[in-house]
Amino acid sequence: MTTDQLSATFAALADPTRRAILARLSTGEASVNELAEPFPVSLQAISKHLKVLERAGLISRSRTAQWRPCRLEAAPLGEISDWVERYRHFWEGGFDRMERHLAELRKGDKDD
Repeated sequence: MTTDQLSATFAALADPTRRAILARLSTGEASVNELAEPFPVSLQAISKHLKVLERAGLISRSRTAQWRPCRLEAAPLGEISDWVERYRHFWEGGFDRMERHLAELRKGDKDD
């Protein structure tokens, strides 16, 4: 994933409405109207969110007669996961250090 694609994906995921739309699409295809139902915003606002998601490669839209379903495209999420995975040892190391520190604190409490 190029830096620009990574930035576009993170930017798309930064908005809670877009994350909610992706969560809904994880259960299956949906129309714009179906996606807009739970939100107190206009269809035009939802369409703008969908365009951001589509540009980031997180959704695709197709056309079946009058129905234009949106579909989740998970590949960019996998690429984000791969990118984040490179940093796992940093946070796991932090948890390991905290666990050792807490164990020493508990040991000190028992010695008193």
